[in-house]
Formats: sequence, C-alpha cells, structure tokens
Amino acid sequence: MIRPKPEEYAPYFENYISKVPDGDILEILENQCGETLDLLETVPEEKQLSSYAPGKWTVKESLGHMIDTERVFAYRLLRIARNDQTPLPGFEQDDFVKYADSNSRAWEDLLEDYESVRMATLSLVRQIQGDCWDRKGNASGKDVTVRAVAFIIAGHERHHLEILREQYQCK
Repeated sequence: MIRPKPEEYAPYFENYISKVPDGDILEILENQCGETLDLLETVPEEKQLSSYAPGKWTVKESLGHMIDTERVFAYRLLRIARNDQTPLPGFEQDDFVKYADSNSRAWEDLLEDYESVRMATLSLVRQIQGDCWDRKGNASGKDVTVRAVAFIIAGHERHHLEILREQYQCK
C-alpha cells in the first residue's frame, strides 16, 4: 500500500494523512482500534465530561465526534469505491457534536459504538482491491481517492488521540 499523493486529496487533509505511518492501511486501522480502546478504557468517569478550555468539546463529545466522522468518511469511501461520481456534500461537525448529545450517553455505550463503527470500516476496507484504491470521487467540493479516504480515517483518529493525550492528559 502506497501513501496517497498530495493530488489525491484536498490540502486540508495533509494534517491527518501525515500522522499515519507507512504500511498497510488495513493493518494500521486494525491496530489503531486496539490502541484507541486501550487509551479510552482508562479515562476516569470524572474526566469524561471535562473539556480542556471553554468552548472545547468534552472527552465524550470528542469520542462521539470521532465515531460520527468515521461513519461519514466510511460512507464516502464506499461511494467512491463503488465508482459513484455523485458529488458528496460536507458536514458540519459542530452540529453533529451538538445533536449527538454524547455527554448523556454511557461511556461503555460510546466505547461499544466506536468499536462497532471501526469493525464496519474494517469490513469495508478489506473489500478494496487493486485499482479500486485509485478511484477518485468528489467530497466537499474536492477530489479524493479511496486510498486517501482510508488514510484520512486513520489520521483523523490519530489527531484526536493526540489531543486527548496532550490537552486532556489521558494516558
């Protein structure tokens, strides 16, 4: 598996893609699931509703955002992999967080949701073969390949795990 080239995605996503190590993206996503669950399972209850600054998401909201964003990007991956050339709209992440109401959910429910979404993503990525990785579609007004979307999924999660470790002091 080669890394996506800059022409395979919008410049905005370089921040996420740059966080993904070289290697097989399926293995990276599989390993990441365990690493993420290991970190999240240690978050104490008193920290789950905290935010590191006014106006920032709580730990529960951050996890809900990670879950919802993976759903959106997995859907994009599916549509592009199936060669659907219909332009895909963007989404408003702050509205998703607001209306997901993750703060009212049980932590165990959020962890189970995260794992279920990742398992579904892995099932989808396992189906991708050969030239399908190079298929290009349009999301949020920008061209993107299947390969880039898979790397964006992994990089987006790495980005938020860094925030959880650095800003929220989750270990």
